[in-house]
Amino acid sequence: MFTKILIANRGEIACRVIKTARKMGIKTVAVYSDADKDALHVSMADEAVHIGPAASAQSYLVIDKIVEACKKTGAQAVHPGYGFLSEKREFQEALGKAGIAFIGPDAHAIFAMGDKIESKKLAREAGVNTVPGYLGVIKDADEAVKIAREIGYPVMLKASAGGGGKGMRLAWNDAEAHEGFTSATNEAKTSFGDDRVFVEKFIEQPRHIEIQVLADGQGTVLYLGERECSIQRRHQKVIEEAPSPFLTPETRKAMGEQACALARIVNYKSAGTVEFIVGGATGEFYFLEMNTRLQVEHPVTEMITGLDLVEQMIRVAYGEKLKITQDDVKLQGWSMEARVYAEDPFRNFLPSTGRLTRYQPPAESQHVRVDTGVYEGGEISMFYDPMIAKLITYGPTRETAIAHMRQALDEYHIRGLSHNIPFLASLFSKERFVKGNLTTNFIAEEYPNGFTSSDLPSDDPTTLIAVAAAMKRRIVERNIQISGQFPGHEMKAPTEWTVLIGGTYHEVDVHPAPGGYAVVVEGEAVEVKTDWQIGDPLIRAKVDDRMVCVQVDRTGVSFRLSHSGVQAEVWVLTRPTAKLHKLMPFKAPPDMSKYLLSPMPGLLAKLLVEEGQEVKAGEPLAVVEAMKMENILKAERDAKIAKVHAKSGDSLAVDQKIIEFAS
Repeated sequence: MFTKILIANRGEIACRVIKTARKMGIKTVAVYSDADKDALHVSMADEAVHIGPAASAQSYLVIDKIVEACKKTGAQAVHPGYGFLSEKREFQEALGKAGIAFIGPDAHAIFAMGDKIESKKLAREAGVNTVPGYLGVIKDADEAVKIAREIGYPVMLKASAGGGGKGMRLAWNDAEAHEGFTSATNEAKTSFGDDRVFVEKFIEQPRHIEIQVLADGQGTVLYLGERECSIQRRHQKVIEEAPSPFLTPETRKAMGEQACALARIVNYKSAGTVEFIVGGATGEFYFLEMNTRLQVEHPVTEMITGLDLVEQMIRVAYGEKLKITQDDVKLQGWSMEARVYAEDPFRNFLPSTGRLTRYQPPAESQHVRVDTGVYEGGEISMFYDPMIAKLITYGPTRETAIAHMRQALDEYHIRGLSHNIPFLASLFSKERFVKGNLTTNFIAEEYPNGFTSSDLPSDDPTTLIAVAAAMKRRIVERNIQISGQFPGHEMKAPTEWTVLIGGTYHEVDVHPAPGGYAVVVEGEAVEVKTDWQIGDPLIRAKVDDRMVCVQVDRTGVSFRLSHSGVQAEVWVLTRPTAKLHKLMPFKAPPDMSKYLLSPMPGLLAKLLVEEGQEVKAGEPLAVVEAMKMENILKAERDAKIAKVHAKSGDSLAVDQKIIEFAS
């Protein structure tokens, strides 16, 4: 077996590969850019090599630097993870010339199946049913519009070398096709160094289901079941699960055998994924693409098969034959994966960068797994994907896997930047999701106006009221133990309180009880049993017969409580204080409607207007680039530009003024 491998990646996937290599007794080498010098994968590896500036085009995407790092450290093989160089045949070829093994398929398979255009041509030649589209290289936006008309709207414009939802645009008309081609081309060039874009028909009400394949290049090709990846936003997967609640055993077998046939065409070796689009009504499936690498969502397959895919990739790359057959592949139980991102779901999911001032993931167990590349005190950089972690849960049934996920999301404590856990909690609470009625349009249909606080799961406020009252009582019990009190005049903890939550005042009584407190909320008795200690960020409590986990932040004299994705500001006041609090005036926030504010930290790539210019509703005003994505800011109404506060090339903070409109 290899004695040392290099991981040509960063973040959670680099950490994931290091864990398996360590288990196999293989030493590891990490590579890092300027932005990642203090990253978790660097500290986890046995060795680390600096490879350049923060921009991936000058570090993680430079083949020569990776090869040189291998030679410098004596690494015998390279695991590419996903993204970056994982599907670049030039990388595999360069490693081969240097006598370094590539933990993945050979260059021919990468080129034939990793390139979306070439893979579709090959699939058609093999008689595989594919989605109607134009696979030639499109020279400009006008030609893209012409092709889109011929195919018929809606169409999808996709970067040939794309992945991770980048370089993709959905167009319903000529204007969107023209604009989408330009944006997709720019993103493709920035992210992948390849600006080719193709067009295909967009199938409505589709499900996105993929088959995991594993081959040793010596005659054995297996399929390891499927993953349901239909819950997507902006073509980026949000939730994945295995198996799919939709597939019948017959369809699973048919898709699996077709996936294996495609793998055999190119003598595939390693783990790979064949993606299909499946018609929700008919069950017919169409080949989309083959990803010649490990997928982000591979853990759900590992959870239901018991196989370590990274280990299998390493063994196959070393030349070992697979020791299992198709009959050995058994799907046991159900697994869910949620991608935890540094983004603000209440602000149209704009990326959030900054330092993780508090980071406490849920405890791992046989039901919960956390794949992450960050740590408390670490930083989410603007240079790379804003993923914080992948949260994976397992259960004997789909219902139990969902239940474990909802509990784990409650226990995931992140502070210092915005994150999407409230959105994930909302998704898992949707009745339609629980029933498994999924399509790739799920998020657009369930959140037609974007994600707002009204989309959060509705929960009886009694639970939060009782928990807050119990915490306040415990804090007061400690406070009244202050020394120096006059004998016979010691302070006593009040039993009567008023809890303010959601603008409503609730009368509450709190009394000590075995293991916790007896709380009466508006005449309703609630038992709260907890061993919570003052200062702990999580309070785990048994509220009557239900176990809950609530996140706690102290904000002056109030609490900010988070549960099931809901954040609530809660005041626990003595009765006299509550009477005075009701008399306090309300201070309205300032009116910022006359400004165009930067919705995220990023680079002002383009300023498209000037002072004195008249603009119409929907007209582009500026382009802000963040996380390798272009964000076009448009006018919400007809207006006149009174003043420009920023210029092209400026680095912007969130809510920084860009343009001021005339009143």
